[in-house]
Amino acid sequence: MTTPLTPDDPAAATTPARAHHSARAHSFNAAAAQYAANRPSYPPALFDALEELTGRPLKGARVVDVGAGTGLATARLHERGADVIAVEPGAGMATEFRRTLPGVPVVRGNGDALPLAGHRADLLTYAQAWHWTDPALAVPEALRVLRPGGALALWWNTDAHDVPWIAESARRVDRHFAHLNLSAEKRDFDARFADPTGTLGFVHREVRWSRRVPLDTHLANLGSHSVFLTDTEERAAAFFAEERRHLLAAFPTGRVEETYDVHLLVARTPET
Repeated sequence: MTTPLTPDDPAAATTPARAHHSARAHSFNAAAAQYAANRPSYPPALFDALEELTGRPLKGARVVDVGAGTGLATARLHERGADVIAVEPGAGMATEFRRTLPGVPVVRGNGDALPLAGHRADLLTYAQAWHWTDPALAVPEALRVLRPGGALALWWNTDAHDVPWIAESARRVDRHFAHLNLSAEKRDFDARFADPTGTLGFVHREVRWSRRVPLDTHLANLGSHSVFLTDTEERAAAFFAEERRHLLAAFPTGRVEETYDVHLLVARTPET
């Protein structure tokens, strides 16, 4: 994940909303191991679509994975043969990244001010991270770092709400966090969200996939999201005890079938 503000930036706490946003952005650092162990990765079909929409194979491509977190996406890009460098602002996440991917370079920084030379990258990727940036800053930075004919790719694993048990679970989460109005944070994955400046023309692709995991993994995955990481321990514990009861009724074997829709947005830069 990428954070637009550093902990030492006085702007981080100028308003309650911004302070809360900053707290959520930085909450991942203390939970990096939980994040790495339980968050879902990404399916091969996503990277097939990425190659199709960018018009080039990942093998041999110079890729910058921004907001790399613990390296879930970076690892998949590396496995496809990309020459990857990761950018991650959080100390805890970067430490976990180095532990799990010691052979891949990671530098501290964020998408609003990339610590990279200009016009060198074939591809910039943001996996679960673009929403932590300020697009008014991150779009020009992407254009500065990408070579002519390069591409910017953004993607998110999102819960498949047409699956009944997932929709019911989401409603319980919304009720638990009614004071935060999480429904206002739900986004349409289109060019207006990705680039309010209108500079880039994004193409949208959706990929559905699923995984079967133990109930404890599912709950730990849910608990690794920023709204729970910044919740009080008492409130979170009460929610997860009740959620466990609901899910055991739906999955008496204790193994949960998680279904995701990956929303992929790709914009290519002009060749000249």
